[in-house]
Amino acid sequence: MLEALIGFGALFALVLVRVPIAIAMIIVGTAGFAALRNWNAALNLLGNAAFETGLSFTLSVIPLFILMGNLLTISGVSQSLFSTAHHLLHRMRGGLAMAAIVACGGFSAVCGSSLATAATMSKVAMPSMRKAGYADSLATGSIAAGGTLGILIPPSVILIIYGLLTEADIGKLFIAGIIPGLLGVVFYLAAVYLTVLLKPDLAPQGAEDRKLERKDVWGVLSVLGLFAVIMIGIYGGFFTPTEAAGIGAAAAFVIALVSGGLTWQKLYTAGLNCARTTAMIFAIIIGAEVFSNFISYAGVPDALLTFVQSLDVNAYVVILVLVLIYVVLGAVLESLSMILLTVPVFFPLVTSLDFGGGLLADPEMVLIWFGIVVVVVTEISLISPPIGLNVFVLRSVLTDVPLRTMFAGILPFWLADILRLGLLIAVPALSLMLI
Repeated sequence: MLEALIGFGALFALVLVRVPIAIAMIIVGTAGFAALRNWNAALNLLGNAAFETGLSFTLSVIPLFILMGNLLTISGVSQSLFSTAHHLLHRMRGGLAMAAIVACGGFSAVCGSSLATAATMSKVAMPSMRKAGYADSLATGSIAAGGTLGILIPPSVILIIYGLLTEADIGKLFIAGIIPGLLGVVFYLAAVYLTVLLKPDLAPQGAEDRKLERKDVWGVLSVLGLFAVIMIGIYGGFFTPTEAAGIGAAAAFVIALVSGGLTWQKLYTAGLNCARTTAMIFAIIIGAEVFSNFISYAGVPDALLTFVQSLDVNAYVVILVLVLIYVVLGAVLESLSMILLTVPVFFPLVTSLDFGGGLLADPEMVLIWFGIVVVVVTEISLISPPIGLNVFVLRSVLTDVPLRTMFAGILPFWLADILRLGLLIAVPALSLMLI
């Protein structure tokens, strides 16, 4: 147990001195495992983790869904989604900020990446909001918050990885993410409404209408159709999540081709971005596999389970403590690393808790509900200082907007996320009723 505590300390020390998290986990995990056993076993562990991750058929779902999102980005559907939402909401005060959130939600349904959603919608929605006279704080806050929906509304790369770590049904995780994702959209819209109600100077009353074109209708229908095919196919048992990812990537290619936005250069860029993102994710997965083996061999999950059982506290108290741990970790770690580090340690504990019957009497349902809770906490970390990756993505695109302005604009949405998280914990049926 002492070795594990030293390992966690060393890992955070390396992260603080800006060592990439994947490299830090590999270094600490390999050295820690060697200290517990020997270097030969540790190096074998590292080699096996890299080999099995790189050749995993199940993990092929990740690059396929990433490719699907990249192809849809170049097809122009993000612009179509915003134009449609703009047309429907432009008369309301704060309507363009609301339109950005709705468009983010729609794009999340076919993208699966929060960072990609935030970066794409910043280029689409920000010019219109600035032209209409919106304050930069409200404009950037709505885009950064809306972008977080990309890791919850299915298909979600984070939910896929959570399912692989816990052996939970990925199709059920996708279904469980629908209502919490829609709640996120509703709560964000309410945050915009209340913000402009209290501070009318942040947004004008109404904005110039944007006439819908045929390509906008086509873009919205293609997103809805692709989302329906993926979800019905997985949940209906017509194909596996991996097959759904392949079908989605092929369909996204056709949509990009028909929309007229596909060129050889854009196709090359989409493929290159997909390869880079996949390489980053796989490197983190390899590092997490090595580190989690070290932690497990050190006996941390068993020790944690024994300790919590000795306390004899309510199961929801344990969940709240875990949520607080995630909030703290979110201040120093990016979302994927946080989930890969913590889920292997926490999920055996969570499934052993007694929630008093109901929907959470089934350990499988507990696992799915906890997955949604974890992803929502992760969404909060994406817009929380000092890391707030979605905010930094916007900063890289909108270099003239100070970080303090962006974080000021985030506050109403952060509070909305806290309320949504509390509701999902208190009412598990919101996550599980569709399963």
